[in-house]
Amino acid sequence: MKAFRVLLFLAGLAVVFAAGYGYRRWYAVPGTALASAVKASGAPAKAETQPGLPMGTIQIDSSKQQLIGVKYGMPSIGTSIKTIRAVGKVAPDEQRIAHVHTRVEGWIDKVFVDFTGKIVDKNQPLLTLYSPDLLATQEEFLLAVKSQDLMKASTLRGALAQSDSLLTATRRRLQLWDLTDDQIDEVARTGKAVTNITIYSPARGYVTTRNAFPKQRITPDTELYTITDLSRVWIMADVFEAEASLVRPNQSVSITSSYGPAGAVRGRVDYIQPQVDPTTRTLKIRINAENPRMTLRPDMFVEVTFSIALPRQVTVPADAVLDSGLKKTVFVDRGNGYVEPREVEIGEHLGDRIEILRGLKPDERIVISGTFLIDSESQMKSAASGMGGMPGMPGKAAPKATGSNQQPPAPPKAGSKPVNSQPDKSQPGKQDMKDMPGMAPPR
Repeated sequence: MKAFRVLLFLAGLAVVFAAGYGYRRWYAVPGTALASAVKASGAPAKAETQPGLPMGTIQIDSSKQQLIGVKYGMPSIGTSIKTIRAVGKVAPDEQRIAHVHTRVEGWIDKVFVDFTGKIVDKNQPLLTLYSPDLLATQEEFLLAVKSQDLMKASTLRGALAQSDSLLTATRRRLQLWDLTDDQIDEVARTGKAVTNITIYSPARGYVTTRNAFPKQRITPDTELYTITDLSRVWIMADVFEAEASLVRPNQSVSITSSYGPAGAVRGRVDYIQPQVDPTTRTLKIRINAENPRMTLRPDMFVEVTFSIALPRQVTVPADAVLDSGLKKTVFVDRGNGYVEPREVEIGEHLGDRIEILRGLKPDERIVISGTFLIDSESQMKSAASGMGGMPGMPGKAAPKATGSNQQPPAPPKAGSKPVNSQPDKSQPGKQDMKDMPGMAPPR
């Protein structure tokens, strides 16, 4: 059993030595002290550095750079276009919605526009209305007209003026009840009151609401029709609060829908809502859009594209920035295979490029491909240069030699006790190896 423990211990030493030797062979730099694990003098090996370079700079030979696919490039400086895409919903322009009411009570006689969705023109007849109050006022108007004709031949002072005042008052009342001047003149010309008055459309558009039916009693509160002009519509776009600050009023946008002919419709930012939606963290942007071909219909979802011109800035390819979450790093070429990890502050993401706010100059050459592998190389070399508990590893001195020809100590023989090993259990007051995890006591 003791022989088995000794063999297990020797096997562990062999694995550790092989790992250190392989690591040293892979990361050895030709022509430097790191090519060998230990110097004969016993002094610790130095990590690959070059005077004047920042801490953390590493050297990777050309063959290894080619193996991991390292490519270099220069930052670019200039103006760029940032594209913001948002989902929008089509809504009617509230300034182009007309509600049809009457100002008198009565009953509907005939209905000319009899279904929702019908398009009507301005001044097109909608229905006819019978109203006792309107009929009585027409009778008063006719009496005022006759009275004025009689007072013209009267010799009474002031009689004609009173007749004119009465005629003006009754005519004004008919106008306030939405009779047109042509309708009032027709009543005066024929001398007969109109029993059923025609109600006309105040605007051109689509009938989106209809509450008018034959023989129906109505009041001034009854909304007979809602007529919506859809030749111009609103787009309510949801823009995330992080990007909403880039949107400005009167800015031109592109609107794309899956309905109708292919192609984008142009629109313009009309208003920015003052409050952020607490659930979606978006801001409502209202856009005015022409809709001559009716490609935009209410409640339809569309894609809105904002193209925003940004000022001059330094940008690098997105692959050149290594984002670890806590910091952003680029690798700067320092010549002769040396690369320096540089922490930078980034700004906007512009397609396949990233804006650099601080930490990099426009004339510094950087790594644009293979940054992840270079970062792994840098971390492994940093770890290797700081390892200090195992002979034969890079950065650690060999055991101090007492003579130039002294050989390293031979491994313990089978059956013998290794140096500093614990005594067996037969010795009183001592602990056996059975207490080690995974070791069973001898039988």
